[in-house]
This record gives sequence, C-alpha cells and structure tokens, in this order.
Amino acid sequence: MNTVADMRSSVFLEDPGARTKLSRFWILLTLASVIAAAGVVADSSATVIGAMIVAPLMTPILGIVLATVVGDRRNLLRSWLVVLGGASSAIAVAYLIGLLVASPVVAETNDQVAGRISPGLIDLLAALATGAVGAIALVRRDISDTLPGVAIAISLVPPLSVVGLTLESDEPAQAVGAFLLFVTNVAAILATGVVVLVSYRVGSAERAAVERTDAARKRRRAVVTTLVTLAIIGIPLALSSFRFTTQALLENSVRRAAEPWVADEGLTIERLETEGDGARLQVSGEPPQPDATAFVESLRREGVDPSQVTLEFIPAYELELAD
Repeated sequence: MNTVADMRSSVFLEDPGARTKLSRFWILLTLASVIAAAGVVADSSATVIGAMIVAPLMTPILGIVLATVVGDRRNLLRSWLVVLGGASSAIAVAYLIGLLVASPVVAETNDQVAGRISPGLIDLLAALATGAVGAIALVRRDISDTLPGVAIAISLVPPLSVVGLTLESDEPAQAVGAFLLFVTNVAAILATGVVVLVSYRVGSAERAAVERTDAARKRRRAVVTTLVTLAIIGIPLALSSFRFTTQALLENSVRRAAEPWVADEGLTIERLETEGDGARLQVSGEPPQPDATAFVESLRREGVDPSQVTLEFIPAYELELAD
C-alpha cells in the first residue's frame, strides 16, 4: 500500500518539482485536447481513445479527493483551480479547431457528438465504478498498472471537446449535455474516491491530529458537499434516462408497426426519429399516396396513439434516360 507521501507526490502539483509537474500537465492536456477535438471532428473512436490515454485531468481530480480526505485546504484549492483551468482550456482548444472546420460538428451528423450529449444514469454508474478503480490504484501499488484502462473508461477531455465544437456550431443545448457528462464523471470520481480512501483509512493519522480544529470541520464539509453534488447531478441524469428510454420504446413500437405495412405497400423507410412525445416516420415509394389505414391499426395494436406519429410520404419516380 502506498503511503500518504507517495500519494501526495503522485497527485499534488506541489514541490518538489512543482514547475515540472505543471508543465507536463499543460503540455499533455493541450495535446490531448487537440487529439480529442480532431477525433470528434473526424468521427474516429480510435483517435478519441488515444486522447483519453494522454489526458492528465484524472491527476488533479484525484488530488481533490486526497486533499479532501487528509484535510489539505491549500492543495484542495490548487487542484480545483487546475481542473477548472484545464477544462476551460480543453473547451477553448476545441472551439478554435471548430473554426477551421467548414461544416457544423453536431449530433445529427457525428456519432462522437451524439454519444456524449445525452448522459443517463448508466453513465453515472460506469463513472462511479471507474472512479473507484482509479482511487484504489492510487492507494495500492500492485494495481497501479490499471490506470491506462481507467483513463480509457472515464471520459473527461472528449466531452469537453464536444462542448467547444458544439458551441462553435451554435448548438448550446448539445454543449450543455456534453458538459453534464463531464461534470457527472468528475463528481463520480470525487464521490467514490473519497469513499475508497476513507475505507483504506488514508490520512487517519493526519485527521486524528486535527480532529478538533477547523481543518477537520472543513474536511467534513468538503465530503458532504461532494456527496450532495453527486445526488443533485443524479436528478437530471434520471430525467434524461427516463426521457430517452421512453423515446426508444416509442421508436421501436412505431418501427414494428410500420415494417409490415411498408412491405405490403412497396415502400421504403427513409427515416424514423422521435421528437419529444411523438415520432416522425418518413417513407418513400411510387405514387399514388398509399393508404395508411393498416398502419394506423398496427400502431394501435402496438399501444401507440396514432396522433403521436407524423407520417411523411416522399413520391419516388423512375425516369428513363435517353441514349
């Protein structure tokens, strides 16, 4: 098991070597931000994963965890400033790269963006588990080699890149969703990190020495604040999960109702998407306009109110081209 001194050396950007640690952090963060933004623009999962491995944001976040547990106010403030500064820098880098891209980088045309603007409870669950692994790796020498896997599993810089790119593309709602994913991951690391370090009795000697001082009260206040923040974040995540689950169920029901109808009518499903509490189905085929009676009946059998569905028919014509 690592000593508190070993952990401090790993995650605190303090002397000895504070200048070297800070320069390493900012160099890696800048490069990771460029890689992540480029990967999102190119819609490349491999490139985005590379950015996750390079990104150093996990270090100051774990610094917040350790400073909270041992009651180190100075390093707590310093780690928070580094995290906030790093996050702002990653967003700014992505925004600047977005200025170089001709077409908007938005969810409708980019899977990397679409996968990061609608976080749900399952994302929180994954982040909690990943944060626990990161904290255990900080405490125990024998599993420190898992940190590259933790870097891949926890998404920190890519959501920030999506924030910058979608802001530049004039999609603030998508930017908010991506930022919520980042905040969710940070809060999960903080919550599980504190629990893990306390369970390993990290800093127990330091805490005993200051149990009746202001430092102890501030440490307890920081722990409570972290846990309350996690609970507050869970509310929008729960609402988001419920909304998207409802939309997915509606989309599946509409598709099941539409498939036999379009087959009988010789049509093709061009697009099916949910919009709020409703769905929009776009089909194409040869004129004239098809009879939708059978489709309406199928919707009712699937438990879908036909008024929830908008049907669009696109006439398709075959043209013979002269030699």
